[in-house]
Amino acid sequence: MLKEFKEFAMKGNVIDMAVGIIIGIAFGKVVSSLVNDILMPPIGKLIGNVDFSNFFVALSMQHFNSIADAKKAGVAVISYGVFINTIIEFLIVSFAVFLLVQQVRRFYKPAPAPALPATKDCPFCTSKIPVAAKRCPQCTADLPA
Repeated sequence: MLKEFKEFAMKGNVIDMAVGIIIGIAFGKVVSSLVNDILMPPIGKLIGNVDFSNFFVALSMQHFNSIADAKKAGVAVISYGVFINTIIEFLIVSFAVFLLVQQVRRFYKPAPAPALPATKDCPFCTSKIPVAAKRCPQCTADLPA
């Protein structure tokens, strides 16, 4: 069983998949930083010094100034600002993957289908005859359908 697992783990597809997952996780962190540290501050500034990560609804009658204060008090919160950031991250990652797939498709065009043969061998005299022939022009034998 250990030998079979080793063979499975060392197959090219499994290694490729593992590398893809690791790169995907790293890419996700980069996109998170891009959204949270680069894109959202100017967008918040344009809207009027708004920090989306602090948009929340506390599920209690008390008022809290930040998510951290509400969580410290043990109050459940709906962090819809963080959700907005996550949606933007998702859109950026989706668009980047779309661009990547488009580029890969440009480089790996499928091979054209092989052309169907125009001739075949007569089973009786072995001469070359058209594929659509019903009778061999050389030996005049009726050809099987």
